[in-house]
Amino acid sequence: MTTSYIRLLPIDLPTAQTGYIPYRHSRYWRSDIELALADQHQPGIAVFMTQKAYVRANVHAHTDLDNEVGGWLIGNWREDQITGEEYIVIEKCLPAVYARRGSDYLTFTQDSQVAMFEIMEEHFPDKELVGWYHTHPKMSVFLSNYDLFIHNHFFPHPWQVALVIEPHANVGGFFVRDRDGNLDARHYFGFHELAVGLKRSVVHWANMKEEFTGSLAVMENKYE
Repeated sequence: MTTSYIRLLPIDLPTAQTGYIPYRHSRYWRSDIELALADQHQPGIAVFMTQKAYVRANVHAHTDLDNEVGGWLIGNWREDQITGEEYIVIEKCLPAVYARRGSDYLTFTQDSQVAMFEIMEEHFPDKELVGWYHTHPKMSVFLSNYDLFIHNHFFPHPWQVALVIEPHANVGGFFVRDRDGNLDARHYFGFHELAVGLKRSVVHWANMKEEFTGSLAVMENKYE
């Protein structure tokens, strides 16, 4: 296993697919930071996450309560064909293999990145790398200077996000750039929980407050 690094970007950059933003099939979970700041900062893109992806990320977060774990967020970057609003749908969480990690760091090596691209090419050729996730055991929800380096250099697009989970306190949040491309390392957002045919929520983070945004009707055509 090597320890050199490569960029987490495909050669051909994707373009936003068109669709219908699935507000009516989701619940919005607003973070405590959003509530405290009274919407002073707005994310540049709406984040939707399927229930399966949410559960998968949290299960992985609890596999090691002493060291950081993480991986990649796989899904689609879309644009509502009526309003033009951009959004991402996170469908898969892929745990990073060959990653170097400790109590306060997570490093994607060249081997882990190559493995990720191979998995995407073989199993998810129609998906995009919409972000990454990692844990902060016994810390809090924020982006460290090294996290910011990873995000800004390996995930530079406005539609790519970072998810941080603190498994001990059962809290988490998404770091999303604003419309000007700025990213606040302490200001995390909530997300839209996609309820695919289910009305019962699976979200258990203690720092989120539920706000209903739609009917949660059973989706006939997945997200569109």
